[in-house]
Amino acid sequence: MLTDNTLRSVRPYQLACLFCRAGAQTLHPAQERVAVLAEAIRQAPDLPLMLRCNLGDVFAYQNCGTAEDTPEGADFNRKRDSDLLQWLDLAPGTVLPARMLLKRLLLRLPSVAGVCGYEHVTGPAWRGCAKAFSGDYERGRERGIEAVIPARPKAEMAAEKERSIEAMGKAVPIPVRPHLLLCAICQYGGGTRPPYPEDNLPELLEQALIPACALQVELVTGATWAVCASCPQFTAAGCCVTGRLSGAALYNEAKDLNVLQAMGLTYGTAMGARDLFRLILERIPSADGICALNRVPLPEHSVWRDACHSMVFPGPYEKGRAALWEALGCADRR
Repeated sequence: MLTDNTLRSVRPYQLACLFCRAGAQTLHPAQERVAVLAEAIRQAPDLPLMLRCNLGDVFAYQNCGTAEDTPEGADFNRKRDSDLLQWLDLAPGTVLPARMLLKRLLLRLPSVAGVCGYEHVTGPAWRGCAKAFSGDYERGRERGIEAVIPARPKAEMAAEKERSIEAMGKAVPIPVRPHLLLCAICQYGGGTRPPYPEDNLPELLEQALIPACALQVELVTGATWAVCASCPQFTAAGCCVTGRLSGAALYNEAKDLNVLQAMGLTYGTAMGARDLFRLILERIPSADGICALNRVPLPEHSVWRDACHSMVFPGPYEKGRAALWEALGCADRR
């Protein structure tokens, strides 16, 4: 498990160098400098990174010195880091998981031209990096996050799907984070049926639709192997990194808490899967404001924003709820 002891300091410009290196046709010494960082992120994609640079005043507490400066000079290095932070819309000293920082960079910075080098050179101190106009960063960016963090192997996901489905009938109870039960209803409303390769929610709902279903579910924090084993965004550490910025650790927890509040339950609650789904249908008529974190205006690069933010209502959840109402026996409880 990653802790504050595993935090690694990086210069903002080095994030761009990672993609520049990935898109290079011929490596430049400036790109080679981030090889160790690239390997560290490949080994631990959610390694916490602290953005440190030499911008003083009230941020002097995080100044890092010039040891990681490239040969273009101290003032160029200061400006490049400053420009990178502006593009990222982050302050010096910010700490975020590597995956989130890199996805934010991909979203926010289309090119390093004008950041790592300038069309008009005003003096020797402002020549910039030789690779600024090479297209290397842009080529690396086109490859997406997989240029730095490889995707989860398909064979591994398929094997985990088989293992987790086999284990589903044996788990007592099955640990599930709360909002995923609404995802199961949303999937159903959108036409998803078992087998579904990326998670076990359709299979869980299928079992709950059996009147004599004996499966028990426990509401827990975080992603679980029991339902997320085959997801492309389920990490080796057992974490969920879904979303445009891989911000699931934040917005999924917010959605979980919204669901618990709406249902009047708490983490640790265990009950029959069929009863739990019925309770959801009865107490949560819409995912609006529950899974859609739309009560607070959020920019596209917010760590609190995910695909549900811009859902149109009524949508798949509401459709699934209507379709499951009688099948789960809700009408009989009125």
